[in-house]
Amino acid sequence: MDDARKADLIRRAREKAFLLYEGRITPHRSCGIAIAETFGLGTRPYQALRKGGITGEGECGAVKAGELVLGELLGDPDPAGKVTDRLRQAILHYQQIVRVRMDRGRAQSIVCNDLTGQFADFMGPDRQQFCTNIAAVVAECAAEAILAVEGEFEVTPVKEA
Repeated sequence: MDDARKADLIRRAREKAFLLYEGRITPHRSCGIAIAETFGLGTRPYQALRKGGITGEGECGAVKAGELVLGELLGDPDPAGKVTDRLRQAILHYQQIVRVRMDRGRAQSIVCNDLTGQFADFMGPDRQQFCTNIAAVVAECAAEAILAVEGEFEVTPVKEA
């Protein structure tokens, strides 16, 4: 795949995650679900990532979702199989870039409560925009990591759009 096609695919992944999380064109998805849906994956298990593992005490659900997407797309389908070289390389790439690119605001960690606790109103527009941007960056980083190891994925248009 040429560089222009890769750049377009990364851009489309970012835009789709943004639209799905933002909830203006389509009903709002939680961060993990927006990431899974961006890459065409089933969303049920990603519900557990909402608000950092439901309680807010876990790492950002979007960031965790990015790792799970890599596992689904690049992992060994054999339950007894070892970590594939491509998955290991993609995870390392992803973890390096996502923590640099995502805006944590004043938070010192990527724990959901730390990230969202910066906002007086969890349901308010400022927190919503903050997390929308995180979901978009995560999708971008996951897409880049997949392509860095010659993995494949498609980004379909948002159905409601």
